[in-house]
Amino acid sequence: MAGCLKLSVWSGPRNVSTALMYSFRQRPDTVVLDEPLYGHYLKVTRADHPGDEEVLAAMDQDAGRVVREAILGPCERPVHFFKNMAHHLVGIDRGFLGGITNVLLTRDPAEMLPSLARQLPNPTMRDTGLLQQAEILDHVLDAGDDPVILDAKQLLLDPPGVLRLACEKLALPFDEAMLRWPAGPKPEDGVWAKHWYANVHASTGFSAYKPVTEPFPERLAPLLEECLPLYERLSRYAIPAKAQG
Repeated sequence: MAGCLKLSVWSGPRNVSTALMYSFRQRPDTVVLDEPLYGHYLKVTRADHPGDEEVLAAMDQDAGRVVREAILGPCERPVHFFKNMAHHLVGIDRGFLGGITNVLLTRDPAEMLPSLARQLPNPTMRDTGLLQQAEILDHVLDAGDDPVILDAKQLLLDPPGVLRLACEKLALPFDEAMLRWPAGPKPEDGVWAKHWYANVHASTGFSAYKPVTEPFPERLAPLLEECLPLYERLSRYAIPAKAQG
C-alpha cells in the first residue's frame, strides 16, 4: 500500500505507551506493532529486564533488518503505528527517522522513576530514554517540522482533547473508538506483556490521572536531577489538556 502513514511513537518507560497503542489499535485504518526493536536493545546492552531471555528468543535481534522489513516495510493498512521505546535506539543508524513520522510520549520523571524502579530496581539514565527523546526532538526541529509530543499527564487529564489535537497535527481524522478498548491481552502484545502490562490489561480506556502521593525515593534523587532538564525541554512542546481538573 503506497502512501501509508508510518507513525513511530518513541516513548519512555511507564508512560502509558501500551494504552496509547491499544487506543490506535481500535482504529479500523491502523495496524500496531509492539516494540519491534526490543530484541536488539537487549542483545546489545544485556540489560537485566524481566523475562529478557524469553524476549531474546522470540524477537529478531537484527535492528537493521527490523527497520527495513518492519518499520520501513510494506503497509497492510493506511496507518502503521509502531510503539517504540526511545532507549531501544542505542547503536542504530538514525537515518531511517527521516522516512517515518516521529511522535514523542513523555512523562514527568518525578512520577515515572518510582514506577520504573518497581520493575527495574536500579534504573539509570539509559533506562529512561530521555536522552534519545531529546535527540529525536532535535531531528524533528532540524527538519523544520512541528513536533508532536504527548505528555502522559496531559493525555490522562483529557484523552479526547489531546488525541483530537494529535490526530489533527498528524492529518488523521479523530476516531471516537480510540477512547475505549476491550479488557485483557491483545494479539499484538509482546511476550513481555505478563511482566509489564497488568494494569493496562485490566483497563477499558485511559485511566483518570491520579497524582503520585507517595514520597519520592531519596535514592532516585540524583537520577531525577539528571532527568528534569530533558523532560522540561520536551514538555514545552507537549499538547496541553483542555480539562485541567
